[in-house]
Amino acid sequence: MSRVYLLVLLIAGMSVQALGQTRTPAAGGTQPRQATATQTTTTPPAAPANTAYSGTPSVRPIPESDMMYRRTVWRVIDLREKQNRPMYSVNHEVTKIILDAVKRGELTVYKDDSLNKTMTPEEYRKVLVKPGEEMEETEEDRQARLEAEKQLAQINAARRRQGGAVEAAPVATAAMGPIEYSPRDIKKLELKEDVIFDKKRSRMYYDIHAITLKVPNAVTGFDDVIGAFAYKDLVKVFRNHPKEAIWYNPQNNANHLNLADAFDLRMFGNYIKKVSNPNDDDLKTIHGGSEQAILAAQRALEEMIEFEYSLWSY
Repeated sequence: MSRVYLLVLLIAGMSVQALGQTRTPAAGGTQPRQATATQTTTTPPAAPANTAYSGTPSVRPIPESDMMYRRTVWRVIDLREKQNRPMYSVNHEVTKIILDAVKRGELTVYKDDSLNKTMTPEEYRKVLVKPGEEMEETEEDRQARLEAEKQLAQINAARRRQGGAVEAAPVATAAMGPIEYSPRDIKKLELKEDVIFDKKRSRMYYDIHAITLKVPNAVTGFDDVIGAFAYKDLVKVFRNHPKEAIWYNPQNNANHLNLADAFDLRMFGNYIKKVSNPNDDDLKTIHGGSEQAILAAQRALEEMIEFEYSLWSY
């Protein structure tokens, strides 16, 4: 009992000593320094140019230990096809959703679907300009502008002679600038994904990594790349703007889908452009022509479907 009593006295003495140290000293004494918690808000720095995507671009990554089969496939979604019109409806184009998100700063633009290098704002503005569509002031426009400025000067001089009259406002001239691609000009999406057979779940998964915007170039005859985007970032944009990012349901306007759900449900038409190979060549290069590439794309699709079916035994 005496030991318990001594222990209680010791604890009480330590508490009194601690309280005495926190008392305010007499006038003229040195005030004790008190730690104050300050809350600071820091803005994360913008990602510098030529930086790779951090983490995985997959929305639902699958552990490599669960992968029994994996192949990287590049597919082209032609937005002009009838099956793809629901994601290309007027004022709800998937291309418009992406371009608007870039303007708001919600998306990072990459140079290609490897997501290793980002575009600078100057580079992005440059690729948005239509080739051969730069607007310049012609000699006729310059003469008209000078004539308008001359007449304005004469009107202002006459008003000053009358005294107290308000001068006319200067002529507002439209700023000459380049013509950029509109969302309706961008006709194709190139989708990069991994086709994975998950041995733990015993099913095939389509793990989308990136989506690239492509626009046909009337001068060169090839498709120009507007920019590539990580699929995980796109899903966030689609979810954050449900009223704009819709897959239009023509049969029931009360049951439009979100674009993220449409991609998950594979509600789009496509054709295979490239399958992973040692030389990183597309099917057109491998088979030497567009017609042969179309047939090869169909064969590649059938082979993957047949491979999945062959994994089952009854």
